[in-house]
Amino acid sequence: MTTGQSIPVIIDCDTGVDDALALLFAVRHPGLDVRAVTCVAGNTDVDGVVRNTLTVLEHAGAGDIPVARGAERPLIEPVRTADHVHGRDGLGDLGLPAPTRVPVDVDAVTLLRREILASPRPVTLIPMAPLTNIALLLRTHPEVVRNIERIVFMGGAVAAGNATPVAEFNVWHDPEAAAILLTAGVPITMYGLDVFTQVRVGAADVQRLRASAEPSLRLAGDLLAHRDPATSGDPTPTGALGDAGAVCAVVDPGGLTTELLPVEVSLASGPTRGQTVVDRRPHPGESEIHEGEREQTLVDVALGVDAERYVKLWLSTVEGP
Repeated sequence: MTTGQSIPVIIDCDTGVDDALALLFAVRHPGLDVRAVTCVAGNTDVDGVVRNTLTVLEHAGAGDIPVARGAERPLIEPVRTADHVHGRDGLGDLGLPAPTRVPVDVDAVTLLRREILASPRPVTLIPMAPLTNIALLLRTHPEVVRNIERIVFMGGAVAAGNATPVAEFNVWHDPEAAAILLTAGVPITMYGLDVFTQVRVGAADVQRLRASAEPSLRLAGDLLAHRDPATSGDPTPTGALGDAGAVCAVVDPGGLTTELLPVEVSLASGPTRGQTVVDRRPHPGESEIHEGEREQTLVDVALGVDAERYVKLWLSTVEGP
């Protein structure tokens, strides 16, 4: 944070466990002005995402933030949820009560356009989900880019993927939408799996949160303690912040090590579909020599993260006044 002004942000999410941790942080940090939250199918179906988002915001005491329902499926692909990771309800099957309010009476794209253009300062978009809503916004209302400061998205990977050996879930879920995002014409930061997996809250902190008398802190602890089958045997029950790290990066970009690199999304069918191809070569190769260089979007790609710094930031914010 370089000024005393709060950063106007809009979060686009598919609220599962780590999206919820991100929302709990975003609405409590004094440096962020959360103007809206939009929902898209991903970790669970879009109606479940809306329900989960409203529930988390109510637990956080931020029930006045407008929430809108967005795309219920990718542009081309079918819906492929991650219930096996986030639980049948998308929030670790914690049995939370239904929210007491409903989403706004406009769709996500309409709310995005309205809030971006109405903001007195350029907005930072934080998509933490498949990028369908953002792609629809950019194609339907390209005028919004004049009031977008930056897009910081959780998605992609330089090295290994998780949905496939090379593709990260959010990009793999809707590769065409991710490719459209890269045409936005505004600065973009890619907070991918390479840093996503490194930011983990220690077991003692998780236990302290779960024992708290404050409902929002107990929720945070229970979410951090949730385990999907792939990690249920972990002998050290730390909690991954996941998407919340991308929001930390908006507040404190100095915690990330980034490099401005060409990035494109593989749209071909087959084993590379959804891969974010990040060109880290120091000079052009044979392809460019023989076929000419192609125009590619330059993205600030996160290559390293100060995990302890972001954990401290998240804890001090969520547990703060």
